[in-house]
Amino acid sequence: MKKSLYAAASALALTGLSAPAFAGGLTQPIIEPAPVAAAPAPVIVAPGRDWTGVYGGAQLGYGWATFENDGLGIDEDADGVVGGLHVGFDYDFGQFVLGAEAAFNAADLSVGDAELDQMTRLGLRAGFDAGDALIYATGGWANARINSGAPGTDRSTNDGYFGGVGVDYFLADNWTVGGQILMHRFDDVDGLDSDVKMTTAEARVSFRF
Repeated sequence: MKKSLYAAASALALTGLSAPAFAGGLTQPIIEPAPVAAAPAPVIVAPGRDWTGVYGGAQLGYGWATFENDGLGIDEDADGVVGGLHVGFDYDFGQFVLGAEAAFNAADLSVGDAELDQMTRLGLRAGFDAGDALIYATGGWANARINSGAPGTDRSTNDGYFGGVGVDYFLADNWTVGGQILMHRFDDVDGLDSDVKMTTAEARVSFRF
């Protein structure tokens, strides 16, 4: 009998000791997983323009010329409309563009009987690819046809050089518009004993193939 009572008391004691542990197990805090940060939205980069290719178009502008006669110490100025056609090729290296261009202009610049009525250019241009815009410097060989106006003389062609800056801008997929300012120089013009300096400001439109 005593053994039975002792066994029952021992069972009750063990039950009392294990109950708090069980209860405590029920009240343990639930650890939730940390929230996962959302991936950043992808950045959409607009495709850049590729300036590589052949182009051609027309230009129209105004020119200012000075006929300098060093022997007589006389400078005479002339101005008038210039305009014509151009064709060229560019290669786009990424942010750097290198190209070549030929241009022909008709002109109407006269001083007295002397007249500059035609000009041809052949040069290189190098520029910065700014996406839809190309900012460039250009320079090279130039040739002007000048009539001295002296009796018995014909129009003569005179070699010189030019340099300047310009910008072209994509108006549509194949069309660009732009402008450039160029300085030209022709030394010892035949029949005039003069040097001719000329500045032109031209607006341009080109189709790129």
